[in-house]
Amino acid sequence: MRDTAARATRVWVLHPALKSASTRRLPEHGLAEAVSLAAALPELDVQGSEVVRLSRTHPGTLLGSGKVQELKDRFKADRIDLVIVDGPVSPVQQRNLEKEWGVKLLDRTSLILEIFADRARTREGVLQVELAALSYQRSRLVRAWTHLERQRGGFGFVGGPGETQMENDRRAIDDQVVKLRRQLDQVVKTRELHRAARAKVPFPIVALVGYTNAGKSTLFNRITGAEVLAKDMLFATLDPTMRGVVLPSGAKIILSDTVGFISDLPTQLVAAFRATLEEVLSADLILHVRDISHPETVEQAADVADILASLGVGEDTPLIEVWNKLDLVDASRREALTAQAAQRPRVLPVSALTGEGVEKLLALISATLDADRSEASLTIPFAQGRKRAWLHDQNIVQSETETDDAWHLTVRWTARQQNRWRQL
Repeated sequence: MRDTAARATRVWVLHPALKSASTRRLPEHGLAEAVSLAAALPELDVQGSEVVRLSRTHPGTLLGSGKVQELKDRFKADRIDLVIVDGPVSPVQQRNLEKEWGVKLLDRTSLILEIFADRARTREGVLQVELAALSYQRSRLVRAWTHLERQRGGFGFVGGPGETQMENDRRAIDDQVVKLRRQLDQVVKTRELHRAARAKVPFPIVALVGYTNAGKSTLFNRITGAEVLAKDMLFATLDPTMRGVVLPSGAKIILSDTVGFISDLPTQLVAAFRATLEEVLSADLILHVRDISHPETVEQAADVADILASLGVGEDTPLIEVWNKLDLVDASRREALTAQAAQRPRVLPVSALTGEGVEKLLALISATLDADRSEASLTIPFAQGRKRAWLHDQNIVQSETETDDAWHLTVRWTARQQNRWRQL
């Protein structure tokens, strides 16, 4: 993972837990996730971590003076280079803590931006991350936007030459934002052309969604035989990948692997990756992949549901819950999960790693897509030949006759296809 320990950045992770705050997560699980986020960057070497319980936040330093001094002594003794605070840190708090501790400090947003910068591979992904980082930096202007001088994929939050620009140089950032938006517009237009071409392909789109590290890419590889990066690592996949799949019934689908969701995703990234996540909006079926072995699988599922709702995914899109990582569950809980899933029509326990349950999942995908279809009789005037051609492109025409002034068709289609046809 690292060449030498000397080259690694020694990191300490803090998870502030405000006693009065109402949250669906246990602080210990939040800390574990933050440590996993830090581990997703290869140059970071996590030396320690802890939950810091707060009765209130201090405007200047976030933490109380006693805790600040205690941590200062610990960081000095352990030769810590970087402190990650799993939560929001104001510019003033960041500046004061960095000065007091003599280390660099990242908040949750900075860390996730670094990970996204390290993972993005497509041109669109890279531009979206850079745009998100500039938006974040402009709102703070505490340290210079040193990512323009970077030698790796990040933005200078983790390392770099330091403050080399005036903090109030908003104009330079705005100029860069305008330039990036122009480049992104061109890339988006190209992607929209590709999407329009895919819309003509007569195969349903099935999108994999879920909390980060739920095993989506492993399941994608198991079903498609592809070799998408699949690691026990948060945000292993950032750029969407699509592959054609033939179901056991003989029906063909397009399977799409997407970026993993996470709680408290930076608002800049939600906006920047909205276009990428639009692949989910065009899906005929959503597979919500859950890590059923995770202690907070219910809370993670709730976060995913919130993000899907914010994206505008409608209730008319059918959804299957895939309870993944069954191989990590002990025998007694496995029995309980299997019995629980049997009571719900669109829930299926699987292990993408071993393949257990995957054949049943493919059968359920086929049955769900077929059940979602209804039959309709249509009369299309000759002047609307484009609408007729679209129906044939979708391969949903069951029969067709012709009279003097119109075509009469019987189609079997999904609700989404029906809505698309009406908009033509």
